[in-house]
Amino acid sequence: CPVSLAAPLTFTMLQWTRVYKGSSIFWGNASLDGRLSHLLEGLNVTQVLPLEPPETWARRQQDVNTYLLYFSQLVQLFSKERPINYTQSLCCRLGCWLFPNGTAHSFYEVTLNGTAFLSFHVPNATWERRWPGGDAVAAYAEVELMKWPKTTLDLQHFLNTTCVDILRAQSAGMGKQSSRSHAPLVLGLILGTVALLGMAVGIFLCTGGRC
Repeated sequence: CPVSLAAPLTFTMLQWTRVYKGSSIFWGNASLDGRLSHLLEGLNVTQVLPLEPPETWARRQQDVNTYLLYFSQLVQLFSKERPINYTQSLCCRLGCWLFPNGTAHSFYEVTLNGTAFLSFHVPNATWERRWPGGDAVAAYAEVELMKWPKTTLDLQHFLNTTCVDILRAQSAGMGKQSSRSHAPLVLGLILGTVALLGMAVGIFLCTGGRC
């Protein structure tokens, strides 16, 4: 649909993971200002917009595939120790908006089994529990995510700076060369989100006081 001149530019990524009896299923997508830019289906990520040359994109595809395969193997390993006979579903939604007046807003939201689970407060790089009743699993996840620069300061920088710069370049209409220069950062968002899903292994398989 045509974007209103008064509407903010957007970059958004959605990442879903479903775990059932030791098996992991991945899917998701990324969109840049309303245009589908990437698709994730199973272990394969596809570049919909030609943001990177074929040889560079082939290497990045392999990186994503390797990580997802490693994550799946971890889930299989942990499920042997703590079998769970029901489905666990994790959804990560993140991105940024750039408004016509130059201001920006970034966000990162996580739901577990359809319920708000965690959110990332970008200005001070802190994770906040959203799970009703202060559940032990949410508390465990919050503590673990706050331990690492990749899931705090690095994520803050990506959302506050990198993501917004992508939209500013889009707004300025800097052309093909600019699109190629920021493409690795677009894929960095996908890889960063998948890295966070790696932390979610503990979330999926942590129960009660055994965390």
